[in-house]
Amino acid sequence: MTQPTKGIDRRQMLTGAGVAAAVAATGGIATAAQAADAPASGWDHECDVLCVGSGAAAGTAAVTALAAGAKVMMVEKMPILGGTTAKSGGVTWIFNHFVFREQGIEDPKADALRYTVRYGYPRQYNPNSPTLGLDENRYKVVEAFYDHGSAAVDHLRELGAVQFKQFRLFQVDKPAPDYADHLPENKVPTGRALEPAVGSGSTQGGGSLASQMHAYLKGKGVPILTRTRVTKLVKDASGRVIGVEARQGDKTIRIRAARGVVFGTGGYSHNVQLCDVHQPAVYGSCSLPGSTGDFIPIAQEAGAMMGNLGLGWRTQVVLGEALKTRGIGLGAFVLPGDSMILVNKYGKRVVNEKRDYNDRTQAHFSYDPAHEEYPNHLMFMLFDERSIDAFGGAFPFPVNKAEQPHLVEGATWDEVFGKIDAQLAQWQDRTGGVRLAPEFAGNAKQSITSFNAYAKKGVDPEFGRGKYLYDREWHLLFSARRAGTAQPENPYPNKTMHPFAAKGPFYALILAPGTLDTAGGPQINADAQVLAANGQPIPGLYAAGNCIAAPTGQAYLGAGGTIGPAVTFGYIAGKHAVSA
Repeated sequence: MTQPTKGIDRRQMLTGAGVAAAVAATGGIATAAQAADAPASGWDHECDVLCVGSGAAAGTAAVTALAAGAKVMMVEKMPILGGTTAKSGGVTWIFNHFVFREQGIEDPKADALRYTVRYGYPRQYNPNSPTLGLDENRYKVVEAFYDHGSAAVDHLRELGAVQFKQFRLFQVDKPAPDYADHLPENKVPTGRALEPAVGSGSTQGGGSLASQMHAYLKGKGVPILTRTRVTKLVKDASGRVIGVEARQGDKTIRIRAARGVVFGTGGYSHNVQLCDVHQPAVYGSCSLPGSTGDFIPIAQEAGAMMGNLGLGWRTQVVLGEALKTRGIGLGAFVLPGDSMILVNKYGKRVVNEKRDYNDRTQAHFSYDPAHEEYPNHLMFMLFDERSIDAFGGAFPFPVNKAEQPHLVEGATWDEVFGKIDAQLAQWQDRTGGVRLAPEFAGNAKQSITSFNAYAKKGVDPEFGRGKYLYDREWHLLFSARRAGTAQPENPYPNKTMHPFAAKGPFYALILAPGTLDTAGGPQINADAQVLAANGQPIPGLYAAGNCIAAPTGQAYLGAGGTIGPAVTFGYIAGKHAVSA
């Protein structure tokens, strides 16, 4: 996730410009006809390492295996390359990377592991345990992320496959704070995020990251097939994975992979059945339509051990947009505005509105056992004319009100609340029947009154809004004042909070839980090998990225917290497959 800069803005990028950039950089759509001639051996194609998918995980695996001397092939089921990586900002979060080393900044392993486990596995975390409370395998996977992340980036740089630079917050020209910069275990709370040095920022972002990898592979003559969906693993008599079956339209092909198959096929956000079974709620996703969880049944058929299937990289979404189109262009990442709050169906604030998207969205899932309900299942973003005028264009605030058909506007709060409930009535068959509680209006007005007092003092005693570096600096980035606004600068001590106006117009948007993508699936070990039900690796089968149980658990460690592990374990998989 990254920030709008000059050129293509982030909304344009996430609705297709980034993907188009990836396609253009790879020379257009690759097709099955570009593959090498089929050998007369019962296989349609043969290679040493087959990489399934074309995003950061599969791309890094392919580059790494190729550089180690393997004959590599890549297949992608979609008609274009790059997967959800190409739609992202391309930021890559890595411990102890080259910029830190150049600057003499230490990022010690013991502290890094404590931060990761404390944030990603808070229920298991035990600082007095040699594995920090995790089972041995999961601990070694976290350890592998630290041990190999910077090496993966260095390897890509040395090969000339991808160049990186430190990601900085442009409005404040500082390294980006981690998403839990305030945790005492986090000893290096800023600067771990990298981005592509070529096509960086939202002009290309992840499109640049993916396309640089594809350009490297194409330059080395690696066959890359699109519209090729892997459906089944092929094993030899010993149980080793030696290839795959795949579909190209109505045709089934067989691809031999003598040393290993690496999956980097994304999550399952667009598989409604899997989401209904394993996720608390997913109304919409920023992932590409190809994120349907293909690897899960393939791995299950091969006898894989499932890790946590309920993990996901979460973001709030505008409910009306998601109900219209599950594949949304943009999530409500860093909520803009200073005279703005979120309330639940009872009109009460339930979360720090300025927290990162992954953590903030989890506030939707709180269960009330006294009333057998999820009171925060939907949230209501309340704001006034100041916020929409000063920060219009920072999603989900529109520049022009007509651009956002789901925007609720009223001269008074009571009018706004009535229109919110009217929207809910239209959608109640798709939301579990959520409607505003009878006490909503009274509680919401009291929440606004309390917030106004907090804003004047600069302290939020309920949720600590603006207390930590993340809140303040990401607020400056995503709540930069719009050119031409009539609103003055915020004069109050906490720039993330400003009192609401006494008179309307007032506004609201209904927000629901969504994903960047899911992050649950088979369990891997420290060598990126997929584990069988008995805990032993399935020979020849590797995976990385969002198609596996996330190595960092529930923690989105910082900007690039999905791509960093994808690159790292793609690198590990590529190296191990060649050497095994």
